[in-house]
Amino acid sequence: MDRKFDLAVAQVGGIQPSEGRATAVQRLIRLLEQSHHKGASFVVFPELTLTTFFPRYWADDLAVMDRYFETEMPGAEVKPLFERAAELRIGFYLGYAELTPDGQHFNTAILVDSTGDIVGKYRKIHLPGHAEKLEDVPVQHLEKRYFEVGDLGFGVFEVDGVRFGTCLCNDRRWPEVYRVLALQGADVVVLGYNTPVEVPGWQEEPHAKMSTHLLSLRAGAYQNAVWVAAAGKSGSEDGCPMIGGSAIAAPSGEILAKARTEGDEVVMATVDLDYSEPYRRSVFDFDAHRQPEHYSLIVDRVGRGDPLPVDFA
Repeated sequence: MDRKFDLAVAQVGGIQPSEGRATAVQRLIRLLEQSHHKGASFVVFPELTLTTFFPRYWADDLAVMDRYFETEMPGAEVKPLFERAAELRIGFYLGYAELTPDGQHFNTAILVDSTGDIVGKYRKIHLPGHAEKLEDVPVQHLEKRYFEVGDLGFGVFEVDGVRFGTCLCNDRRWPEVYRVLALQGADVVVLGYNTPVEVPGWQEEPHAKMSTHLLSLRAGAYQNAVWVAAAGKSGSEDGCPMIGGSAIAAPSGEILAKARTEGDEVVMATVDLDYSEPYRRSVFDFDAHRQPEHYSLIVDRVGRGDPLPVDFA
């Protein structure tokens, strides 16, 4: 059985505040068509793909920000993306802001199969940034103000015969995420992100920020014998530089493909699901080597604390 397929990561250049959803969707459709032309059967789009990254803005009235949220998926302006994907028989991952019927706000991603049906949903769990207004800071990072912590857990969903694990942006930096997805049999971990060069309280040189971004993808892929595909916003968005660096990492820990520009760009790699098997049968044979009875501190303790007593006498 051939377990290979062509996977596309669709990097999106900055979406400006003046761009409406319809304009953004047309850009995504062009990227979808380019991916199809290159032979892809699945496309990964970024986090909060349909609008500018609005958590950079402070609003005294939270309701003012509801205009950035989707109350249905797909809505009228987003439906053309679903229709075109179904015509091309190509699945995709899409990040957006979700407003539920009972008024909850989530940073959400969905998986859509080649028929245009939504087959999986994830709501972001590791929300970065802050909830309070920081004075004398030109760009805020207010995900903790505008979103609630996701309530669906880390899910793995089958899309056209492939098991996709889902997460979003900051999740990629937490090793527990990849392990939970791998323990559910994920073949590929897909994620979208919006990572600005300047983040309040987190100062790194741009090259270091790109390095740690790629390190997170590589480590997650290698330590869990999965493929990792990450799609980001890039370029300048309302004067805020985004790091870009959309990429695909193999279970070997190598970056097989990476964006070369700061604009809309399709990044491609051929995913061989059997390539993971040597890793899963050797150094990362979970059944043979994991000792979860010694990992309880990971869930018992949230932050740093004192060492546990050890009786070695």
